[in-house]
Amino acid sequence: MRLSGFKRLFPIAAIATLACHTLPAVAAAWAPTKTVEFIVPAGTGGGADQMARLIQGIVTKNNLMKSSMVVVNKGGGAGAEGFLNVKSSNGDPHKIIITLSNMFTTPVATGVPFSWKDMTPVAMLALDEFVLWVNADTPYKTPQEYFAAAKAVGGKLKMGGTGSKQEDQIITALVEKATGAKFIYVPYKGGGEVAVQLVGKHIDSSVNNPIEALAQWRGGKLKPLCVFDSKRMPYKDKVADKAWGDIPTCKEGGLDVEYLMLRGIFMSPGVKPEHTAFYIDLMQKVRATPEWKKFMEDGAFNQTFMTGVEYVRWVANEEIRHRLLMQEAGFVAK
Repeated sequence: MRLSGFKRLFPIAAIATLACHTLPAVAAAWAPTKTVEFIVPAGTGGGADQMARLIQGIVTKNNLMKSSMVVVNKGGGAGAEGFLNVKSSNGDPHKIIITLSNMFTTPVATGVPFSWKDMTPVAMLALDEFVLWVNADTPYKTPQEYFAAAKAVGGKLKMGGTGSKQEDQIITALVEKATGAKFIYVPYKGGGEVAVQLVGKHIDSSVNNPIEALAQWRGGKLKPLCVFDSKRMPYKDKVADKAWGDIPTCKEGGLDVEYLMLRGIFMSPGVKPEHTAFYIDLMQKVRATPEWKKFMEDGAFNQTFMTGVEYVRWVANEEIRHRLLMQEAGFVAK
């Protein structure tokens, strides 16, 4: 099942209203006057946490703003803790949050009264890939071989992922539908823990992001079987035994499942245009550094960047798409 390219349009008037806070054209001299709290709605060690801490380090090292920045993990309730914290901080320009797709999935799966519209969109920093990983000691060389083995043992193999009824489990459910294989889904707090559990053979596979399993791949402990994208990743430099770009798409192996995850920045509701303008400019400066470029290459990110109306439209369509996917998987709160 194809998971990308959903085209329903969010109402233009609503987009224009929301996007007025995300346009960088405002000639504002505003800058933070106290410590900026950078919320991560997930556990430590995962992709969102790694990206937030990288941004913090780049801002500090390069003196990109006078005030300090502190990363705070608020991953309780599948990220609801972090989102509700930002929602309740109306007008606070000293709080930003890095978002992933749990911004869409958590309200649907838990019934928590939250929507992305309760925050102010700032910028899409990148899109994150998902890779099917297995332990390097296993004999599987292709996804077909692995799914055939899963079918042969009748649902006894374990697929590890971050959280329940979130991105990893959605992909797992769609893989099951497409292949006929069944898995025992095992949720963990973050992608770093998932990779460790796969190295220890406590699970049989994962659909982790590239950056979350990079160290284990380089160490010869894990191996990638395919990437859940419509095309191969563009990175050609060898990472371990091969380059990110050498990993075939799952579609090449007959599995027509695609999924890319948001890595974006939002702010509190009710902030002013000059506040969002500052953070858009700050993130542009971060993206121009060699540290960021290396992180993008190491983690094989899709480097799409959006702000303004384009970003709001994308987010609105993703909310609709995720609700449909979760309804199909039976993950909607009752």
